[in-house]
Amino acid sequence: MLLRPHPRGAGHGAWPIAVTSLPTSNSEQPTRSGQRDKQARAMLTPLAEGERPTALLVAVAIAALLAIAVAAGALTIHDLRRHGGSAPGGIFIALVLAALAVGMYRRRYWAVLGFEALLAFQILVTSLALVIATTILAAAACLLSIGLGGWLFWKLVRVMGRMQAGERVPPPA
Repeated sequence: MLLRPHPRGAGHGAWPIAVTSLPTSNSEQPTRSGQRDKQARAMLTPLAEGERPTALLVAVAIAALLAIAVAAGALTIHDLRRHGGSAPGGIFIALVLAALAVGMYRRRYWAVLGFEALLAFQILVTSLALVIATTILAAAACLLSIGLGGWLFWKLVRVMGRMQAGERVPPPA
């Protein structure tokens, strides 16, 4: 551990700052978790040309159905502001969901990542709704939503890993 003077100087009653040196090279022994990570990545097979796993197709269908439902709701509900929304906001959300559905169908990593972010948000909000559920039916619906969302999230993580396995870049020379 090294001691260096405080930036304000020693005359102001400042104590010296302790600085520890951290290893800067990757030449050290890899950790056990790093070794397990490499083994797991090596076992992943890249997606074949045109392959769309079931979890990806489920995510595409959900995003497309939600886009249609949000657009229909935004365009047919009169006085949407009274319910806390707006037609332009609903159309924007529908367009984002439609773009995610198309992107996931085309096997774009950014689209799957964006949909996973929405799934994580849905799981968090539904978990909070479970806390204030007043009926058994509402609690059961929250638990079902959390369970299905968590299942899809977990399955899409593997799909994303397989997408990245096909994009491996050779190490620098």
